[in-house]
Amino acid sequence: MEYTRLGDTGLVVSRLALGCMTYGDPAWQPWILEEEASQPFFRRAVELGINFFDTADIYSLGISEEITGRALRRYARMDEVVLASKVFFSLREAPNCGGLSRKTIVQSCEDSLRRLGVETIDLYQIHRYDPNTPIEESLSALDQLVRQGKVRYIGASSMYAWQLAQMLGASELRGYAKFVSMQNHYNLLYREEEREMIPLCESEGLGVLPWSPLARGLLARAETLDDPPSTARAESDELMHARYTHPADTDVVQALRKVARARGDSPAEVALAWLLSKPCVTAPIVGTSQMPHLESAVRALSVELSAEEIATLEAPYVPHAVIGH
Repeated sequence: MEYTRLGDTGLVVSRLALGCMTYGDPAWQPWILEEEASQPFFRRAVELGINFFDTADIYSLGISEEITGRALRRYARMDEVVLASKVFFSLREAPNCGGLSRKTIVQSCEDSLRRLGVETIDLYQIHRYDPNTPIEESLSALDQLVRQGKVRYIGASSMYAWQLAQMLGASELRGYAKFVSMQNHYNLLYREEEREMIPLCESEGLGVLPWSPLARGLLARAETLDDPPSTARAESDELMHARYTHPADTDVVQALRKVARARGDSPAEVALAWLLSKPCVTAPIVGTSQMPHLESAVRALSVELSAEEIATLEAPYVPHAVIGH
């Protein structure tokens, strides 16, 4: 396993993070693994040297946090683990159960701490930008959690670069704790983040944590939506079918197949190696329900792509509409 610092902080994280959305309650999504089936993935991740685990309160409506907390206390040394969670989405249809108001942030953090079974969350991230709450209110609440010792670092997730810049500026002006990371949508099929968000993160010293690094599995299987579904998730994942519909996506997949075939590596390993080759990327968030896929993700760390191979992978890309915010 390789390790690096998260942005400009001293926090050391593995170059891969285990995304824990896959572990929870199948009633939330049919491809989710229940607790017993999920345990081997946490155990093996720890054995492979992964120390970075990412979940959210919305995943299986809190059950993912419960499973993640229990598994890490069982298999890992908690003083070595970097445990991340998120706040924003509503767990139920009721007032003050979503968004980024002070009330919601503080309540949600308390609930996440209880479900995770810890006293402090290492990285607490806003899951989206909230246009209905003044940013000073949200940032003040997050700063309060840091000062109280309930949260060690704060991070952001998908939004426009101008929104992140606005929040970073407000934190600087008021002396609040600042975001140290951006968890954004970034993979071979969606590279719009390269225009403004990633240069901003590089300038401000934020670590980049790509979610959906394999385009919800499409790149792992080197499939397009014209190919027949090969997994339970591919059959039932509505977001996959909604997000990756650009005609040029097929050309990118073909380029990925070409490079992977020539190297003798799997498409997933090549797609992750491409992300890991970007200086801005700290750790892709990898979710998996099949053990060989976890092993393959770790092997990607040793895949070094040539400049020519990278150019081949990137050449077919064309501008996309912004998705994932």
